[in-house]
Amino acid sequence: MSDRGGAGGAGGPDEASGRCELTVNMHQRIAHIRPGLTALDAFADNLALVGSALDGAGVRHFAVRGMDDRIPVVGVCADDRERVVKALVKLFERITGYVMSVLPKPPLPAPLHPGEAKATWTELAGASVIRLVWFRTEPTRSLVLGEAYGCELEFWTRQRDKDRLLCPRHNRMMRVVPIADEPVQAPAGLFTRLAPLRSGAQPALPQVRTRPEFTHRLPDEIDFPVDVVYTWVDGLDPDWRRRKAEAAGRTYHDESASDARFINRDELRYSLRSLHSNAPWVRNIYILTDDQTPSWLDTSRPNVHVVSHKDVFSDPSVLPVFNSHAIESQLHHIDGLAEHFVYFNDDMFVGRPLAPQAFFLANGLSKMFFSQTRVPLRPVAPADTPVDAALKNNRVLIEREFGRTVTQTFQHVPYPLRRSVLTELEERFADEHRATMASRFRSLGDISIPSSLYHYYAFATGRALPSSMRYGYIQLAVPDLADRLARLLARRDWDVFCLNDAFSTELDLVAQNELLLPFFEAYFPVASPYEKQGGRGDG
Repeated sequence: MSDRGGAGGAGGPDEASGRCELTVNMHQRIAHIRPGLTALDAFADNLALVGSALDGAGVRHFAVRGMDDRIPVVGVCADDRERVVKALVKLFERITGYVMSVLPKPPLPAPLHPGEAKATWTELAGASVIRLVWFRTEPTRSLVLGEAYGCELEFWTRQRDKDRLLCPRHNRMMRVVPIADEPVQAPAGLFTRLAPLRSGAQPALPQVRTRPEFTHRLPDEIDFPVDVVYTWVDGLDPDWRRRKAEAAGRTYHDESASDARFINRDELRYSLRSLHSNAPWVRNIYILTDDQTPSWLDTSRPNVHVVSHKDVFSDPSVLPVFNSHAIESQLHHIDGLAEHFVYFNDDMFVGRPLAPQAFFLANGLSKMFFSQTRVPLRPVAPADTPVDAALKNNRVLIEREFGRTVTQTFQHVPYPLRRSVLTELEERFADEHRATMASRFRSLGDISIPSSLYHYYAFATGRALPSSMRYGYIQLAVPDLADRLARLLARRDWDVFCLNDAFSTELDLVAQNELLLPFFEAYFPVASPYEKQGGRGDG
């Protein structure tokens, strides 16, 4: 997430030295330019700045397991407040930043004070928790990480009669620790769930000073690998269009083979950027295609894999297929895929930093996200859309197996899935599964597995549970598309979002791209490591 709030304005005289002046929430702020900026970078940089300043002043301090994955927390003894303040003033004189009170809670909006001003520290003399804020941006200044990405400093109170320190608020571990301690070093990734906990995982964060009490493993920590799978097609590829035309014949519904479903707007590039910036815990990325590879994709990266339909379909003789239901039925056949993975359409994006706990529990259960849409109880009929027909077919299977009638659909967000459950579905509903796999275009007999059937089945068998996520859905074929994209860019308040299209024609493509490309570049300006160097490529 960015708290950009309409940041903008020309760079000031300090821009050449890595600083610039921005307007953020109608205030002028000094921001520090960092190429390749991500939320995890801001976390590590802030923690290192504060730790180094306190070390230089000889102040005992320790990293704390805080409650917000974007914000590192450092604890100090309240008796050392005077030395702490002097050290921080020197730090802010060298690197311009701001300070705000956290406890006591400030008014809304919370005022930011210049960190180098003595009046600031007089104003905050009674605060037991403060937030140190350095605004960071990347060279285009489209992304700004500010108040929501600061470093919080807690003043722990010495309880002399008990020889212990008391934290001014809750954290993930404990509020009371002995005064006497031997500091230990621990990976900074232990203090944010955005960082992968797997041994040898990247990105690796430096060691930080903490206390032994904060190094224990917690029940909610996810240390199993989580992969991501995309299905992708370039609908403008002449060879692919020829294959589709030869196979088309007649389809039962206009949406079954609508060109809008296959238009490539370079969404995959920006969806991968969203993972790099906001979900750095992802292990491997698999892109399932009909023997197509984006020209801009760097396939030499060790954790990105382009997989052909031929390598996953249990019966390759049914290929080629142009039915997402059929392709999705084969995801679990990807060689090397983790047990736990998240399935993305290429028009889905992670809008702000998310931990893997947004999709799974540490005990392995996957999460499911209900929508408010209902599926009519009527049987499948020729007038049904492909989506509704598949949902009705799913309902028949759930009724048959569990005696429950489902009417609710799920949000169109990335889907948390377990490979073993998908394998079980293929075995338990073998006839329906095979018929869907062999359905070249969407048909009345399809089932929709990762977007619906999986979740109901996993829930009924004790392997999934309902959850919630702040998400957004924008249909591209709307007259106010520009306004919707502007709102999304200004607020950046959705965990995930989807820019979906089932109705546009190729004639709409040029007009929509005039809006979408600037939007994508502004929302996700930092290139991912999966892009070739030296240009955008041709998509």
